[in-house]
Amino acid sequence: MSRIGKLPITIPSGVKVNLSDGVLRVEGPKGKLAQTVPPLVDIAIESGTLQVQRRDDGRQARAMHGLAQRLIGNMVKGVHEGFSRTLEIIGVGYRAEPRGNSLFLNLGYSHPILFQLPDAVKAKVEKQTVITLESIDCQLLGQTAAMIRGLRPPEPYKGKGIKYSDEKVRRKAGKAAGAAGG
Repeated sequence: MSRIGKLPITIPSGVKVNLSDGVLRVEGPKGKLAQTVPPLVDIAIESGTLQVQRRDDGRQARAMHGLAQRLIGNMVKGVHEGFSRTLEIIGVGYRAEPRGNSLFLNLGYSHPILFQLPDAVKAKVEKQTVITLESIDCQLLGQTAAMIRGLRPPEPYKGKGIKYSDEKVRRKAGKAAGAAGG
């Protein structure tokens, strides 16, 4: 058995789970999410818990077992608590400001960048250099954070760019100055 797949998912109070036609729908205080259940796993909903079971011991079924459990667990956590991801902008003159459902970013290019956020993702900007993204969908949140970071990834010499708040940027030594010339 998969160590991850066999873990039960506890359903908190205020969260409703419904399985119909191969689609799992989760509704909570923060919103609603739906996910298609992989065909190689079954879902058993008991009082207060949800259990993911695989149909056979094939390679594909074993792979889907843990994946389905994590996806469903993230859906339940998302509609109950929500997810957040923090990005930090490092560099002289680099800054961000929210404009409606988009971010206006100055990242050292010759032009500012207008990044359109998905509807399910909300952004807060603190001190013009810290962006906090919030969403109920963990996958969409991670993808959006990666796309924003990809606009100016941190460089290894001065560390300038956009990085996750918990990311460590490996720094390189600069060029050795004034070597003996001959």
